[in-house]
Amino acid sequence: MALTEMFHNVLADSGLTALWHAIPPWLALDERQLIFMLATPVFIGVFAWEYLKIRHDPHLVDAGESLRNFMLGAGYQTTELVFAGLIAFPVYALAYRYRLLDIQLTVFTGILLWLLTDLSFYWMHRSSHRVRWLWAAHVTHHSSERMNFSTAMRQNATNIFNGGWLFYVPLALIGFNPVWIGVCYALSLVYQFFIHTTLVGKLPPLIELVFNTPNHHRVHHGRNPAYIDRNYGGVFIVFDRLFGTFAVEQADQLIKYGITRPVPTNNLLVSWLHEYRDMFADMRRKGPLWQRLRHLWMPPEWERKEANQDRTDSSIKDVSNRSGL
Repeated sequence: MALTEMFHNVLADSGLTALWHAIPPWLALDERQLIFMLATPVFIGVFAWEYLKIRHDPHLVDAGESLRNFMLGAGYQTTELVFAGLIAFPVYALAYRYRLLDIQLTVFTGILLWLLTDLSFYWMHRSSHRVRWLWAAHVTHHSSERMNFSTAMRQNATNIFNGGWLFYVPLALIGFNPVWIGVCYALSLVYQFFIHTTLVGKLPPLIELVFNTPNHHRVHHGRNPAYIDRNYGGVFIVFDRLFGTFAVEQADQLIKYGITRPVPTNNLLVSWLHEYRDMFADMRRKGPLWQRLRHLWMPPEWERKEANQDRTDSSIKDVSNRSGL
């Protein structure tokens, strides 16, 4: 028996051949993450260029934090690659199987899908700020007090488990192929990387009118009261203008980046999980089950009356104990 034949038999008996043939469809469905991964070296290069320009200003960039941002992004990409095929893709495939229309890819349908994908992103992003379960994952992206290209990579490894991808499933049900949806989504994320910077000022008025720009997105990352929950757009800013969530940077309000309740540690796991911990702590407080469950879908700042009273009683008791009363 020839040596190559023996090798072939060993490989055939191992079962790896069947696995190898099963991999391409899996990768085809997750081309969104593949595109993002292929773009990552470009992201690193662009950030290196930016770092050289702003490295002397600790308010704009911190080398340690930037490294952690890319590590957070790597964790996000890993969980997306591993779990998207088990969690999200079956739902997309099911929706596409029962699609309402057979939409062929043309220039017109491609542009239409691009717009619809961005509209879906707008509502997903807006919900990620106003629904606490979704905010528990998205908060990681906003928790940096600096705005630079590495901030774009500051993502949460739990995103795939939160269900934000469900906002795009209706596009498959309409009749758009999930692979096309994934490509549009990935290219949108690539675009959005380049709006996380302080080096680009205002662009020409027509661009600022239609597209999401660094100027618009800096406002979105602000924790100033006038800037919170504004400018949700991905590629386009027109949906914010249409739905009343658009805001411009005020000359008398310097943008303060970050979140209203800063995370007191640089631990990566805490960066991913701190809002889940706080949310479940609020849910554990005494009260009717329905009221406790509301913490999952109410805005992040929402509190129950029972919880407020419980906190007040605890504070009074703590003061009394410390006073010797």
